Amino acid sequence: MTTYSLLLLPGDGIGPEVMAETRRIVEWTAAATGVTFEIDEDLVGGCAYDAHGEPVTDATMEKALAADAVLFGAVGGPKWDGVGYDHRPEGGLLRLRKELALFANLRPAICYPALADSSSLKQDVVEGLDILIVRELTGGVYFGEPKTITDLGNGQKRAIDTQVYDTFEIERISAVAFDLARTRSNKVTSMEKRNVMKSGVLWNDVVSETHKRGYEDVELDHMLADAGGMQLVRWPKQFDVIVTDNLFGDMLSDVAAMLTGSLGMLPSASLGAPDPKTGRRKAMYEPVHGSAPDIAGTGKANPIAMIASFAMCLRYSFQMTDVADRVEQAIASALEAGARTTDIAKPGEAALTTTEMGDAVLAALESNAA
Repeated sequence: MTTYSLLLLPGDGIGPEVMAETRRIVEWTAAATGVTFEIDEDLVGGCAYDAHGEPVTDATMEKALAADAVLFGAVGGPKWDGVGYDHRPEGGLLRLRKELALFANLRPAICYPALADSSSLKQDVVEGLDILIVRELTGGVYFGEPKTITDLGNGQKRAIDTQVYDTFEIERISAVAFDLARTRSNKVTSMEKRNVMKSGVLWNDVVSETHKRGYEDVELDHMLADAGGMQLVRWPKQFDVIVTDNLFGDMLSDVAAMLTGSLGMLPSASLGAPDPKTGRRKAMYEPVHGSAPDIAGTGKANPIAMIASFAMCLRYSFQMTDVADRVEQAIASALEAGARTTDIAKPGEAALTTTEMGDAVLAALESNAA
């Protein structure tokens, strides 16, 4: 019997609510397939700070390092606005990414047919949209040093964040993008700011060289990141796989998320390098949306992004591709049947609670399996 260990880190805000619905999908998967999931759960973010004085403890990190995969909810909220920079809730997420060496962040932007008219863009612009943004996750300005605020006197301060990339970091993320493109429409668009940033010049050069060394069958385009943002809202279907750095990937994936109608719809996977002996890789799966403290506890949260993140876990960590397909199809079927949470419901349209949307996806799983 196959057994996998899963660490659940629900976090803050709506994190526990969407994680609860995803846990129901995990339990359905175990019952339907015979696979055993050994589930542990722990604190991260603001709730971890409240309990332990830090956003993620060493003990939790040990659990994450030992797990086959981590499911992560969301962290942060105004309750912790006054917490010092080194203890902010988001620091728990950054530590997990760094210490698990999760350098490749995959963020799909898929427009489900039933939601084509929910986007802020015209239906013909987004209908059939299927983009994958590959974001470098452990380098760049979020981790570069020095990172300081200096008092200059006379009421003046200077803030410094450093954008740093080495060749190997760009090589490995671009290789991931090219490999994934081969499973899709075989096209990669690399985005940076080589016109004003030296890191952009190096990024462009290294992606081009990586392309020449074994990936020439994949179509490669280069685009300035600001122009890429404009093109994402002008005609997003021109893109297949987009590869970019940590900062631009953060912003561009949020733009892409809204093309689909709601941040509540988009999952993500953060992957490390394969172990040379076992071939397995560290991985964490999380929704793109934040903790949404304004709706926490109201039953309005959309659990689809968290559920779809588990589907990515099935696909990339457990190689359960058929089951991942079934979960994703169940989401599409529930939406096609009219299931809507507040964020994707039209004005005057009945909206389901978080639990009711979980019910709808589970019902679709059962129906499609019958």
